[in-house]
Amino acid sequence: MIAQHYLSERRACRLVGLSRDSYRNPPVPSEATQRLSARIIEIAQVRRRFGYRRIHDLLRRDFPGVNHKRVYRLYNQAQLAVRKRKKAKRALSERVPLAVASRVNEVWSIDFVSDRSGRRIKCLTVADDLSHECVDIAVDYGISGQNVTRLLDQAAMFRGYPTAVRTDNGPDFTSRAFIAWAQSDGVRHILIQPGRPMQNGYIESFNGKFRDECLNEHWFESLSQARSTIAAWRQDYNEVRPHSSLGRVPPAEFAQRHRSKNSPSPASGNEIK
Repeated sequence: MIAQHYLSERRACRLVGLSRDSYRNPPVPSEATQRLSARIIEIAQVRRRFGYRRIHDLLRRDFPGVNHKRVYRLYNQAQLAVRKRKKAKRALSERVPLAVASRVNEVWSIDFVSDRSGRRIKCLTVADDLSHECVDIAVDYGISGQNVTRLLDQAAMFRGYPTAVRTDNGPDFTSRAFIAWAQSDGVRHILIQPGRPMQNGYIESFNGKFRDECLNEHWFESLSQARSTIAAWRQDYNEVRPHSSLGRVPPAEFAQRHRSKNSPSPASGNEIK
């Protein structure tokens, strides 16, 4: 108003409701605010699909007591808002609710994800329904039903066998090798209805994050590079990345808390009767 319409400073400030002292002395961010803003920008550039809420979760360790409203203000000032994706319109269908697991290692959801950045690779993703922890991601040019059972046996060596596994009706999960594996190890096999991926919603949600934050961010020139990159992302997902449905803590931390809470207390000494 002063530069374009040649109004006096007094009148321009009165019209916009701004004090003349504030106009002459604009606020200067403190050193702490500058460090916080720089850290927000740094995280947003690395984790491009993170909004201010997840960034705030990661900042709480380095900036204890930081307010989410302050993070939101600095996040907006840096113009870091994530663009919302348009959802494809799909025909309405009956939704079958997922049975909620009550303990860790009760149900594993399993699916395949493919990537074509270089030579086509196939990823077998396994996630725990309760903790949302990524049990394993196997990467290869091809994974048969026999290989699926072998990879699940390797994961069970450290975690134990789940009570049930949930899969789609793909040939790798309906093969004789997979059915024999489930029967021999006493694992209940939950098959979703054909064409109903929402019945396997836990792994579908995980696969979406896996594609956005890992596969779409890297170009794999070799199988060894793909395996090392995906393994690093899996570790970050389990141990660092906060999950909103788990109280904004990483899945591994949530699983450890759940195990500690539900583990039997040590036996006390013999009572004197």
